[in-house]
Amino acid sequence: MPFVLLRHKVADYAKWKRVVLAAGPWRKASGETSFQVYRSSTAPNDLTVVCSWDNSSRMRKLIQSAELRQRMKEAGIVGKPEILFFGKTEDLSVS
Repeated sequence: MPFVLLRHKVADYAKWKRVVLAAGPWRKASGETSFQVYRSSTAPNDLTVVCSWDNSSRMRKLIQSAELRQRMKEAGIVGKPEILFFGKTEDLSVS
């Protein structure tokens, strides 16, 4: 299962969250299967987002789309996001 990790800052978390939630059906139709947000404990507008996808080509198509750039602008993302792609995960938790 492919994953993408995005790190970025937002001007206003509540506004960003509204835009993200409104884009949910579009993201799901594009192949996204999960969307997790991690907020910095010292800077709550500094976010790390991890998403999983049904396949890597659909993931890259959405990430590289003009529509995503427009929605990110509407959401108030500050600066250029860091985007990393991953293809595999391992759970090394101790039980």
